[in-house]
Amino acid sequence: MKKHKELLLLAKQVQALAENGLHYSENDFDLDRYSNLEEIAMRMLALLSGISEKSVQEGTPEHHGYRTAKVDVRCVIFNESKEILLVKERVDARWSLPGGWCDVGFTPTEVAEKEAFEEAGIRVKAGRLIAVFDKKKHNHPEDLFYAYKIFLECLPESLDIKRGMETLDVGFFPKAQLPELSTPRNTEYQILKMFDFQEGKISWPLLD
Repeated sequence: MKKHKELLLLAKQVQALAENGLHYSENDFDLDRYSNLEEIAMRMLALLSGISEKSVQEGTPEHHGYRTAKVDVRCVIFNESKEILLVKERVDARWSLPGGWCDVGFTPTEVAEKEAFEEAGIRVKAGRLIAVFDKKKHNHPEDLFYAYKIFLECLPESLDIKRGMETLDVGFFPKAQLPELSTPRNTEYQILKMFDFQEGKISWPLLD
């Protein structure tokens, strides 16, 4: 399994190098080589991930500049009983902190506030940075995208919640009774670290 994850990471790196080469190269021969390299990388990604090559071709290439990591923002919201807010994802019927990919034109705090309202119907004010995690260093399932995850403390304006279009349910949970988590989005370790922050055991942002 460890070797499989390493091969998937290497394939992502090859794809990124190919796209960067296509962006910066002007020589026709180099462009042709980088194009072939990109095709090889996408084939590798398809074989390693079990996702169809067509889906990989449609979902991963960017072709608009230097390839960088994607950024995911997660909202950390506690109620007065020190329970954490989680939403039940439609995609896998498991639970995660409200959040998602950063949208162009929105700051990380704006994304957090928007996602909290869209997914949990709650108005919040994003505040302190709790953590920036590199997804590959945590126990997430394999993914086609290389991503950083930003966790932001969000203070609720009220505790009225309701499920959104992308969620099946929403609720507050104590640390000892966490539901089955949507591990592509957050792991148990990460959620428990959010409780450590809330309990004052951590007072500085976590990295990597």
